[in-house]
Amino acid sequence: MSALLNPASAEPARPSRGRKPSPPSPAAANAAAASFAALTAKLDYLESADVEQIRLAYRFADEAHLGQLRNNGEPYITHPIAVAAQCAEWKLDAQSLMAALLHDSIEDCGITKAELIERFGAPVAELVDGLTKLEKVQFTTREENQAESFRKMLLAMARDVRVILIKLADRTHNMRTLTDVPREKWLRIASETLEIYVPIAHRLGLNQTYRELQDLSFRHLKPWRYNILDKAVSKARNRRRDLIQKVERDVQAVFQAGNLSVRIAGREKTLYSIYRKMREKHLSFAQVTDIYGFRVILPTVIDCYTALGILHQLYKPVPGKFKDHIAIAKLNGYQSLHTTLVGPSGVNVEFQMRTEAMNVVAESGVAAHWLYKATDPDGTTADRLGAKWLQSLLDIQNETHDASEFWDHVKVDLYPDAVYVFTPKSQILALPRGATVVDFAYAIHSNVGDRTAAAKVNGDQVPLRTELKNGDVVEVITAPVSTPNPAWLGFVRTGRARSKIRHYLKTLAQSESEGLGGKMLAQALRAEGIEKLPDETPENQALWDKLLRITGNRTRGELLTDLGLGKRIASIVAKRLVALLAETGDRPDALLISRERYGANESVAQGAITLDGSENASIKYAPCCRPIPGDDIVGYVGRGEGVMVHVSDCAVATRLQHRDSDRFITVEWSDEPVRSFETCLVVTVNNGKGVLARVASALTSAEADITRVDMNDEVAQDATDLRFVVAVRDRHHLESVMRNLKRTTSVLQVVRARPTA
Repeated sequence: MSALLNPASAEPARPSRGRKPSPPSPAAANAAAASFAALTAKLDYLESADVEQIRLAYRFADEAHLGQLRNNGEPYITHPIAVAAQCAEWKLDAQSLMAALLHDSIEDCGITKAELIERFGAPVAELVDGLTKLEKVQFTTREENQAESFRKMLLAMARDVRVILIKLADRTHNMRTLTDVPREKWLRIASETLEIYVPIAHRLGLNQTYRELQDLSFRHLKPWRYNILDKAVSKARNRRRDLIQKVERDVQAVFQAGNLSVRIAGREKTLYSIYRKMREKHLSFAQVTDIYGFRVILPTVIDCYTALGILHQLYKPVPGKFKDHIAIAKLNGYQSLHTTLVGPSGVNVEFQMRTEAMNVVAESGVAAHWLYKATDPDGTTADRLGAKWLQSLLDIQNETHDASEFWDHVKVDLYPDAVYVFTPKSQILALPRGATVVDFAYAIHSNVGDRTAAAKVNGDQVPLRTELKNGDVVEVITAPVSTPNPAWLGFVRTGRARSKIRHYLKTLAQSESEGLGGKMLAQALRAEGIEKLPDETPENQALWDKLLRITGNRTRGELLTDLGLGKRIASIVAKRLVALLAETGDRPDALLISRERYGANESVAQGAITLDGSENASIKYAPCCRPIPGDDIVGYVGRGEGVMVHVSDCAVATRLQHRDSDRFITVEWSDEPVRSFETCLVVTVNNGKGVLARVASALTSAEADITRVDMNDEVAQDATDLRFVVAVRDRHHLESVMRNLKRTTSVLQVVRARPTA
């Protein structure tokens, strides 16, 4: 985000509390009274008792803001009234309108939350407090502070959507009056509005607010371009007035003939959307053909489809320009039929068919929820109008406590260009464009995502990174042993999937590291003559408390995790633990010390950590020597990186041994590894036609998976080296693969690549 989010920044300057307010003029007082009279005219949908409560809130706010003026000289109270009027347009409840009138009272007028609770009740006070917290957020150029601000705002919105609705009404009025603010502030405020509030309004389905904020931002961000486009659209409107009127007459006539009761309204593309289309598609103004359109409001859904058929008989439809958002609603609840027709003189005209209820949702989005409260007690309409997305914000927050990470997850969902896919039971799911099978799995349930093993799209087996397209039928195949793969983070698209995967991996890494740390400390204790690690029992609590005070850890689990991650050295902690045990009379066993230190020739060392390939974050295999089962191996405890496993004669491991011997631990292979392991082969061949294919075929016939191939960049010689990274089961399998290669025509030599000192 290039602009800083500062909800308070769009407010015109206000006098400080220390300054004595000047008394308002009679004309100003009359203006305030007149504006409240205009507000009450919009409250006819409320009970008279609610209207009286709103009047009390107005009087309280008017008194609190007495003497404060906006930049244009009007009494400050005109701003809260305008915000409340916008909320009334959305038919919000009385509590919302009262909060809209009082939204600046805590910050600017010294009113306390307790006073608001006493006068207007806890719900109103909570709304005002939520808005005040947004206002008080201070923003700097530091990205983490900015991200924290986004997180606070979005979580306030998720807990009570009325908070963001009032905030959007507040921002809309401030943008309408931005001309009164000094010009040097325009860029910052307009950029912030365009980049943060516009997408939130769109995501919540507030189409009218979305369009208005877009154009107001454009007007103040690029005044010259705005004026040029405004003049061009006016000229085009005048030139095409006769044509548009003809289309409207033709459409009215054909609907009357079909006995359809319709209401037709003109629709014009916003200047900002025209500008963006010209810029993104490199078009001239003359090439933007869909500036004008018509909205057709009909009584029922069946009438919408009937109207579509009638229009397609009147004018020819443009292929590929029909969208049915009634059968499959948009993510923000929007429903409508869209079609583009070739009108008179070859001008393209878009038509949108919808019912009256759909039109309310299209213009007011999630705010339309209040209109349905009486008729929709089970809340299904609220779900359709964006409540699922709001709930997902809370889900992401529960697993992502880092503000920057939270914002990374959420901003993906703020710009959704949706695809609609089906479950095998024909349930429709809407996902952002570019979403994959894994996103789909997490959209169903986090347990399904965590256990995803494979997937089918339209009946065909596909990779998990496959991007979904409109109309795909997706079947997720789960397995109890499957777990999230870190590689999934490279291709998942939704914030929900990303946060769930990261949460799982962090939890797993911690538990694995703790287990590994326990094994390492037990191994180090055996080398010091102590048979086993003391348990975490009440008898040993004092011992562990002393050790934790020495190491500076808070818990035993934290200490073991630090050991597993390499933040502490097990041998040093073991020596300290032995000293503490000696104080209690528990002496080292000399026989055990001898067996551990001088039993190097034994085939199995009792304290060794066993590796079978099932390890995840805590144990890694060194890319320099690529150890495989059967190799002699050692483990190096990196600083904060867990254990890195090397072949014992690896040149890198040898250097580390001389420099940092305390960080090496005993590791050994399991008798039955659970997967294959990668190693590198250098194959020297005679250059010739088809050589690479023959070598690859030999590897495949020996059941070795090729994961990478590198060739020399030199000019072709008689002989050249091919470097293959292949996956094999163990050393015996590797020897079989190398024998197979040596028998291949044109192969001169096969060696296993090893790092040099």
